[in-house]
Formats: sequence, structure tokens, C-alpha cells
Amino acid sequence: MLQELENDHLDQIIKDNETVVVQYSATWCGNCRIMKPKFKKLATENESVAFVIADAEKFPESRKLANVDNLPTFATFKNGAFVNQTQTNKFDVLKDLVNEVI
Repeated sequence: MLQELENDHLDQIIKDNETVVVQYSATWCGNCRIMKPKFKKLATENESVAFVIADAEKFPESRKLANVDNLPTFATFKNGAFVNQTQTNKFDVLKDLVNEVI
């Protein structure tokens, strides 16, 4: 499942799903745009996991859940708890992060 946040309610998505992977991005971020199709590809390959794209500038409460300080940041959550995060523009690094929680 892939969704783009429309409200600052990532905390509820994390509570409602066993495994969540988030791409924190911003409209001005070139590396975020490069990684977005790769993130979407992982979402189609892992349908039991909730993949979420969150605009880090529009949704500060969601951003706080993973202590985001650089973009793009990818974060994983399992059973309602933060697991790990990385800031990358490399698909292999993102895939390794996802593999930690699936």
C-alpha cells in the first residue's frame, strides 16, 4: 500500500499498520524526486507494508517521529515504534532499510 500524506497524521498510520516505511521529502528536493519512483517500486513489491510519502515541510509532527534533519530521509516503524532511518539517494541503501523490517 502506498499513500501520500494529505494531513499531519502519520502517527495514526503507524498505529494502524504493523510495518510502515516513510519517505520524507519536499517539493524543492531534487534527490527526493529521484528516489520517489524507486520508493513506489518497493511499495508494489511489498504490498503487506504501508509505504507513506510525507512532505517534511508541510507536516512537522510527522517529521518529528523520525527526527528528520535532512532530505530525503527514509524511516521504518514496526508495531508502532520507530526502528531506523537513513538519508540516501541510493536504491540499495533504501532496499536494505526496508529489508530490516519485512
